[in-house]
Amino acid sequence: MTEPISGNADAAIAAASERAEHTRHRNVPQFDDLPIPVDTANLREGPNLHDALLPLLPLVGVWRGEGEANYPTIDGPYRFGQQLTFAHDGRPFLYYESRSWLLDEDGKVIRPAARETGWWRPQPDDTIELLVAHNTGIIEIFYGTPRTQTSWEMSTDITMRTASAKEVNAAHRLYGLVNQGADLAYVEERAMVGEPMQPHLSAHLVRVVG
Repeated sequence: MTEPISGNADAAIAAASERAEHTRHRNVPQFDDLPIPVDTANLREGPNLHDALLPLLPLVGVWRGEGEANYPTIDGPYRFGQQLTFAHDGRPFLYYESRSWLLDEDGKVIRPAARETGWWRPQPDDTIELLVAHNTGIIEIFYGTPRTQTSWEMSTDITMRTASAKEVNAAHRLYGLVNQGADLAYVEERAMVGEPMQPHLSAHLVRVVG
């Protein structure tokens, strides 16, 4: 998932600064009259990042792009657009939200698709707890660790579902910064509806906030 940063440090810093010209002044929508600290997806604004979140610092922001889904039980593969939000309010967890939409062969939006919301909770022993709730009636608890300073691997410990949700038994995710740290990519494997663990989703996203 990760790629080595080539060239000298000055070049890397200059490239990051140039990319930030388009994103540094953006943040998640806010209510100015909220009496508690607001969420921020921009490290330049809002509460200071809690020290416990330093292993997750590269994720903070809003990322948007496209991906592909496939599985033996779906009519695929199919393309989707996606936006991931990683924000904080100064406490030792990240708020996480995923919104996606189906795309046709020409890249035009067909309709809204899957949604997720949850929390990334780093622990003192470097373990990361990830709680994810899906709009489809599924709740998952992942555990994982950073693989490097810019990649993270997570596997489910528990999956739960409502009576109307489809069978999901396990999932595995790998997130990482790519393109010299400019973009975020991930892959997901799932075991569900009687099928063994196998690739399900992948996406490549670019930073739009932060």
